[in-house]
Amino acid sequence: MKKSLVNFLCITIAVMTAIALCACKNNEEAKDTAMKINKVYIASPFFNEEELKNVEYVEKILEDKGLDYFSPMRSELSERNDGSKEWANAVFELDREEIKKADAVVAIYYGSEGDTGTAWECGFAYSIGKPVILVHAYRDGDSNLMMHCSAYTNVYLDELADFDFDKMPISAYEGKMF
Repeated sequence: MKKSLVNFLCITIAVMTAIALCACKNNEEAKDTAMKINKVYIASPFFNEEELKNVEYVEKILEDKGLDYFSPMRSELSERNDGSKEWANAVFELDREEIKKADAVVAIYYGSEGDTGTAWECGFAYSIGKPVILVHAYRDGDSNLMMHCSAYTNVYLDELADFDFDKMPISAYEGKMF
């Protein structure tokens, strides 16, 4: 009985891996590189010094490239955080509307240490057809396949300044995944 359960689990894992790899491959083939990016939504946690610094770095890059952006960290609602249900709903609705208005989402991603809010923003963007530029904060980190397979492209934080938002080159994630 144990052996058949182990075999079943191994086969299930192999099938799930194959499905995930096909999803990634199909996602890359379906991407259209002819798009104009003017407005960007920045998805990222901003709860510690490193995250704040990285959001500021991304904002500077977007400014230098002449792109308009919405950064939830700069929202007047984030400054008025009273923890109420009304505040939470207002933040949710504002962020959702700003993702809809954006041409693309730039998401700062911390791999297995990733933020659930950022993951939701990326999933929502993907579901409404907005390209997600997944910016991996760590070169030696890992990535959840649901994040990098749904991303339009994957870049590292230190590469973002050279990223061409006019051509939107596609780059698949090639690191450790889970």
